Order: sequence, then structure tokens, then C-alpha cells
Amino acid sequence: MKLSEIKNKLKALETIAFQLPNGELVPNHFHVTEVGKITKNFIDCGGTVRNEEVVNFQLWNANDYDHRLHPEKLLSIIELSENVLGIEDLEIEVEYQGDTIGKFGLDFDGKNFLLTNKQTDCLAKDKCGIPEEKPKLQFRDLTEEPCCTPDGNCC
Repeated sequence: MKLSEIKNKLKALETIAFQLPNGELVPNHFHVTEVGKITKNFIDCGGTVRNEEVVNFQLWNANDYDHRLHPEKLLSIIELSENVLGIEDLEIEVEYQGDTIGKFGLDFDGKNFLLTNKQTDCLAKDKCGIPEEKPKLQFRDLTEEPCCTPDGNCC
């Protein structure tokens, strides 16, 4: 989800809820402790220089059970971050503390913001010799010829 999309969705909501990939909701007293831009400059295993930029939201739970972040407050935090940090309309990555800090993509189901699983990937499969897809095995229809006979093709 891009930053412009979450801003549009926040304008129509009365409450904010984030749902983890396992279906559990992030406790409703969460804080958004950071909104920022992360720039990653790296070289992939094939030697190609790459640059990635994402908007980062960090969700945090405190013992502040009376706190509830409202859509208009998150929208004002996002707009302040855009103005002060010069954040563009980038994809959003969400950090959330589980057993360790997890990084998630973001989607929306009409009610909740969905934290989606992210996966690592090789960006230079062509240089590593890793096929894009596993080759499909060809199966013959063994009913065409007698099987397990001296002149059959299955043995």
C-alpha cells in the first residue's frame, strides 16, 4: 500500500485497527512511534547496485491502556512527516514487535489494515543460475500400453 492510499482510507475511518497475518489484532492501545523514510542502498549477489525507499511505520504497545490513536491523529503525523522529511508517495513497510521486530507489508480489507508477510528473494536469479520456476515433470498416460509385461514400457 502506498502512502496516498492509507491517507485516503484514514479519512473515511472512525477507528484504526491493524491485523497481524495470523488474524490477531494489534492491541488497540498501540502507538505509532515512528513515521519515516528508509533508504536502502545495496549490491545484490549478482553485483547490481540497487536502491529501495519505503515509508516506515513503527507500531508499539505500551502499558498506556487509555490511549487510542484516532485516524485524524495518524493522518496529521503522516502529513507532518511528508512536510518535514520530504517523504514521497512510497510503499509502506510496518515494523511491529513480536518475538523480534517484524517487517510487514500493508493492505486493507475495508475495516482493518492488514499486516502482510514479506519474503526475502534473490534479485539476481539469472546470474546465480537459479531457475524462475522448477521444471515441470512430464507424465505419460500408462494406460495406453500394457504395463509390467515383457513388452511394456514401465519397467
